[in-house]
Amino acid sequence: MSFSWPWALVALLAFPALLAFRWWTRRRRRREAVRLSSLTLIRAALPGRSSWRRRIPIWLFAIGLIALGTGAARPQASMRVPKNAASILLAIDVSQSMCSTDVQPNRITAAQEAARTFIKAQDDEARIGLVAFAGIAGLLVEPTSDKRELLAAIDGLKTSRGTAIGMAILASVDAIAEVNPAVPPTGVSLPAATPDGEFEPDTIVVLTDGRNTQGVDPVAAAQQAAARKLRVYTIGFGTTNPAASVCTADQLGGDATAGDRPRFGGGGPGAGRNFRQLDEQTLTTVADSTGGEYFKAEDAEELGEVLLDLPKAMTFQRQDVELTVWFALVGALLVAGAVGLAQWWNRTTVPSVARAAPTP
Repeated sequence: MSFSWPWALVALLAFPALLAFRWWTRRRRRREAVRLSSLTLIRAALPGRSSWRRRIPIWLFAIGLIALGTGAARPQASMRVPKNAASILLAIDVSQSMCSTDVQPNRITAAQEAARTFIKAQDDEARIGLVAFAGIAGLLVEPTSDKRELLAAIDGLKTSRGTAIGMAILASVDAIAEVNPAVPPTGVSLPAATPDGEFEPDTIVVLTDGRNTQGVDPVAAAQQAAARKLRVYTIGFGTTNPAASVCTADQLGGDATAGDRPRFGGGGPGAGRNFRQLDEQTLTTVADSTGGEYFKAEDAEELGEVLLDLPKAMTFQRQDVELTVWFALVGALLVAGAVGLAQWWNRTTVPSVARAAPTP
């Protein structure tokens, strides 16, 4: 536990001051003893020194003062951030290589189904954002808990040319900066950071089947994320087996041609081109440099398992939560309870003293 105003802990001196005041009043009371004619009346009026009812109110009052004094210093405790306090940015590759049929019926359809399952499995309060990237990257849905909006955006994904993994990471960083004031946007220069230490609760997940072909270098973009204490988890999707590229008309963007023939290289499946070649080394470096993790999924089932297991892999970091209100509440209740008990017990002892007094 830490304190925002540690100097306010001087308020704890109220506790020893209270004990000193109690000791002084008791000593003064002994010095100013009054002679009474009836020793029986004195014994009846004064409870025994060891009576537990005399000690409970004073100790409750003292503990209450300690709680109030601690609260004045604004204590903070490091606690785990709940899921609904974090955002997950899901960046999905929609390059034309996602039309490859090495994963049935094709990669993009399998990725869409896995993303739908992942979104539906999250808590209703979980905030998820969606970024799609090919030659450029764009934010389709800002972090939201509206699953219908997310599912509609997933259904509307269309393929395009190019693969800009680095730009997808930067777009995700900016999307998080919009909802988390502690995360500066990418236009702000920050010193380089290591993946050690505390992270922001927000997380970026990049799903791709290829290698970066244009735009910002993914490792450089990962350094921007690391400087902002954002973890990036990467998923490499697809196999190394050549297969025809087939996408439906609904899955093709404006710069692609519909049909069931291969659309790359002009020859057979994978002829002369390495558009399906997965750059696992870069994806691993991106994840490691930000405190994340790299996963490999070669089919739809593995991809679904990876996405569903991601919340377990994401170690949501601890944040300092101020506990002042709780210390103030406990302290106030203890002080009020001490005063109330003292008043009540003093009230109930009056009749017993009266009964003990001799009748004139």
